[in-house]
Amino acid sequence: MQAHNNLFHVTDQDFESKILKSDRPVIVDFWAEWCGPCRMVAPTYEKLSDEFASKLAFAKMDVDENPRTPGGLGIQGIPTMIVFNNGKEVGRIVGAYPPPQLKNQIERLLTKAENGVA
Repeated sequence: MQAHNNLFHVTDQDFESKILKSDRPVIVDFWAEWCGPCRMVAPTYEKLSDEFASKLAFAKMDVDENPRTPGGLGIQGIPTMIVFNNGKEVGRIVGAYPPPQLKNQIERLLTKAENGVA
């Protein structure tokens, strides 16, 4: 697997410190190993982590290994991607999108984050 400098894994234990207290916007991909749509979007998500490296941090959280955080956020289906900025949810992307649409959705949420919209 190729290393992506702007992609990291997060757990229930470090979610607050790595995501909510981050000094820049972060998108978190909530996924599971058994989830076909999650595996389908993973390569695009990883590629976009490189493309957006200067503006947006990318994280992944396995919902099976870390059930507390997704439950607390009301996540009912995966894949769900949530953009956080200054400790607040800016917006979410639910479901698997083809690469161009996923990129457009992330750009839309990043614009909201940059404009201070929560």
